[in-house]
Amino acid sequence: MSKASAQTAAAPQEAARPASRVMVLCCLIVFMAQMATTVYLPSLPAVMRELAMSQSLVEMSISGFVVGAALPVLFWGSAADRWGRRSPLLVSLALFVLCSVLLAAVGSAVELLILRVLQGIAAGGAAIIARIIVRDNWSGDELARRLSVLSIAFITALGGGQFIGGLIGEYSHWQAGFVLMAVTGALAALLSMTLPLQGGRLAAARQGGSPYWQILRRPGFVLPACAGGLGFATTVTLQEVSPFVFQEHFGLAVASFGNVGLLIGLAYFSGAMTVNRTVAKLGGKKLMRAGALLMAAATIAMLLCWHLGVLEARPGLLLFIGLYCLTIFGQAVLFPNSMATAVSDAKNHGAHAMALCGFLQQGLAGIAATVSVLLHHNGAWTLAVAALGLITLLQVLFQARLRAA
Repeated sequence: MSKASAQTAAAPQEAARPASRVMVLCCLIVFMAQMATTVYLPSLPAVMRELAMSQSLVEMSISGFVVGAALPVLFWGSAADRWGRRSPLLVSLALFVLCSVLLAAVGSAVELLILRVLQGIAAGGAAIIARIIVRDNWSGDELARRLSVLSIAFITALGGGQFIGGLIGEYSHWQAGFVLMAVTGALAALLSMTLPLQGGRLAAARQGGSPYWQILRRPGFVLPACAGGLGFATTVTLQEVSPFVFQEHFGLAVASFGNVGLLIGLAYFSGAMTVNRTVAKLGGKKLMRAGALLMAAATIAMLLCWHLGVLEARPGLLLFIGLYCLTIFGQAVLFPNSMATAVSDAKNHGAHAMALCGFLQQGLAGIAATVSVLLHHNGAWTLAVAALGLITLLQVLFQARLRAA
């Protein structure tokens, strides 16, 4: 083989290396942002005792992180568009590392709550910029496939974080988890400095007019973004009510409920892998419809089975677990494709499109989570999840008809 031929053959391999490192960076950040909560969950009773906190107050250290992560998403998107991806990412990671180090030495409840909110702000910024970086490098069905890889990182953090947190709680001090988070954030920052990331658009920022408003006027963006958000809201509602359903209705022990969580994680992982393996062949829009159809069918079946008295005793428990996992599988198929479809429609708006998509989806899920606390009694939650599942399907079908018109 000639020298020129060898260089030509090596070119695709060289081009693939930065792309692989980009995915490693983005998966590490998404894993870090989710694990910052899950690694901490097993230690909540110890934190409550050590810092003399009430149960409701120590739980606020979880909700404060979530609120902190959600609220400034639009700001982080604008910052990434104006100043480029690297600077806001490094700022968010530096803040995350600083808060994690301080949390490793926290000595009072007030310090814990304030630092957890700040850590959430940092984690939310890093996570949305990671998704923006993925959107910079891929589009269309390939973007959906790459976002499904981020979903795998997310679900790995759900299970792996709690497992690691349990080991830390048993063999070390609960604050060691924050040391681990500080190290992870520092590694992500170092890796980001070795990669070529998209620069900012200062000129575009001075033109005036809200890019978010311009994006919201695009049905090709809003409809799939909201479909993904409604699907997310469906699963969040199920997650909120499931402890009461499993433990109060079915009489399941806490340990057994944790084992059901492994099945749910496996369902999400299977859905994400389905997208990863089939989106190039089937297309994102077809998979989005399939995911929405599965969710609608499973949630409507829950509603009917509950009110017909089918979900009773052990057979009913197994049926409910199956319908629950089918709903989660459908959402794992729907979510990355809905996000990829939305941001690909608004491809000229870069970081703003991904940030707004994340904000809409998190906002819808947050509303569902807030309302779900009112739905524990008399099976009202079954009507809520069935309605959300059906509306998700109708919105996806309406979007498909609108595009065909």
